[in-house]
Amino acid sequence: MFYFVDESGNTGLNLFDANQPKLYYGVLGCRANLDVIAEPLLKELRRDLGVKRLHANELGVGRLTPIAERLARFSKKNDLRFSLYKVSKPDHAIITFFDQVFDSGLNDAVPWHHYWTPMRYVLLFKVSFLFDEDLAKEAWSARREQNPARCEEKLRKLYAALLERIDRLPDARSRELVAGAIKWAAANPKEISFGSSNYESTLQISPNLIGFQSVLQAIATQSNAQNSRVNRITVDRQTEFNGAQAELAEWYRRLRGHKSDMGPGMPKADYSHMPETPPVFMPGDESAGLELVDVTLWLAKRLEEKKPISPELRALFWSQAKRGMTDEVSLKALDRRWRHLAHLPEPENPLPDELVKILDEAEEKRRKIVSAL
Repeated sequence: MFYFVDESGNTGLNLFDANQPKLYYGVLGCRANLDVIAEPLLKELRRDLGVKRLHANELGVGRLTPIAERLARFSKKNDLRFSLYKVSKPDHAIITFFDQVFDSGLNDAVPWHHYWTPMRYVLLFKVSFLFDEDLAKEAWSARREQNPARCEEKLRKLYAALLERIDRLPDARSRELVAGAIKWAAANPKEISFGSSNYESTLQISPNLIGFQSVLQAIATQSNAQNSRVNRITVDRQTEFNGAQAELAEWYRRLRGHKSDMGPGMPKADYSHMPETPPVFMPGDESAGLELVDVTLWLAKRLEEKKPISPELRALFWSQAKRGMTDEVSLKALDRRWRHLAHLPEPENPLPDELVKILDEAEEKRRKIVSAL
């Protein structure tokens, strides 16, 4: 399999550009190398349009529509599969705050079952309810801070603001858990280790790298489902994040063959089929595959944003996307995935004594830790 990866909505480490609230990754897969088999068609289309390359943003709906049917025929003939991955950038600031501050492996005031079971998402939604955009900006600023003293000062102010809002949570249990965890984090800033050690580590927590994780996992899943090895992953070249993307791909390659259990009721982390080939970074103007994925990603983004496209372009999009995949990192997506937790029936039988003992001990430990603050 050959994969071609492009992104849109990139604002780097700025998560709060109102004009680009989401980062998009488009992945176009094919059993043959599109840089070879698509070039003759694209050469013909470029000549017809009088352009050197097909750049969807420059051509727009009007000029892309006349070539849509030929691209769709080519896509169907060669079984092109387009997948879309999204990251809500403002939500990412809140999620990264939660994952660092409320990690029970770091924060002694968070019992293990509130982080390593699906109860983690209930707690995340409670914490996110305390945030507005200003506090999310403060959390992201602290997360990026490379000076430990300045990071602690930013967090001190953020914790105080969150505790002032704790009464907004509707139930006493949530107020008790969230307040206790925040107070412990405020008293133990070095244990939380919230800031970044350097610029490179900051890149690793960017939405670009979070989205690229989804890309690599999707490539592993798709290639395994089609019983095909990954021959090449071609990624659109851009200066800031390609080095970090290559580092992440190498880290995943080393995990190939491994599976890990994230906790009771949680999804499994499966790295069994991670690609062995490293990504190749190329300018979009030098790859026919990147030229094609640029067009489809542009269409996907227009559809996401409910902007008009022609019927011909919609047919082109679905000629590739109907066999693809999609996923999203956002609070809304997590809510869709986990909202069933709120509607689970009460257990018909008492919990096993052993489990009750474990939960009671965890709660007793939490209470002692918080009361000692």
